[in-house]
Amino acid sequence: MPAWPIEEIRDLLEPTIAHMGYELYGLRQMGPGGRTLQIAIDRPEGVTLADCERVSQVAGPLLENADLIGGGRYHLEVSSPGAERPLRDRREYERFTGRRVNIRHRSGDGEAVIEGTLVSVDDSGVAVLGRTLDEVRIGWDDILAARLAIAF
Repeated sequence: MPAWPIEEIRDLLEPTIAHMGYELYGLRQMGPGGRTLQIAIDRPEGVTLADCERVSQVAGPLLENADLIGGGRYHLEVSSPGAERPLRDRREYERFTGRRVNIRHRSGDGEAVIEGTLVSVDDSGVAVLGRTLDEVRIGWDDILAARLAIAF
């Protein structure tokens, strides 16, 4: 599987996708033989199937004209980041304050996981209201992984 120039593809697509009102959340080469380009888009009000189709209709011709993907045919897949998307930076934590999260973090000499409501974000880290209704503070340096969580 030859690797595609993902950063060049990002540089090509990002301004147009932003102009359309979306954030280019993620971009990766995947699938059998590495012949699928997956584009994840986001916006504050969420992403619909129509949004994905709209971006696909614009991104496809841009990619074809730039000729950045060699080796013949490929598949283009445009989607949302998903309901249980990873939280990658402070801006995303702030955006999803009040939502249910799952955070794996350092705790003493080991690791712990807390799932609950993200109640605050500040310079020192985040606070999560857990199942026992105790607020747990986690410093930025102690967060190992975090994602939105769905409550059933």
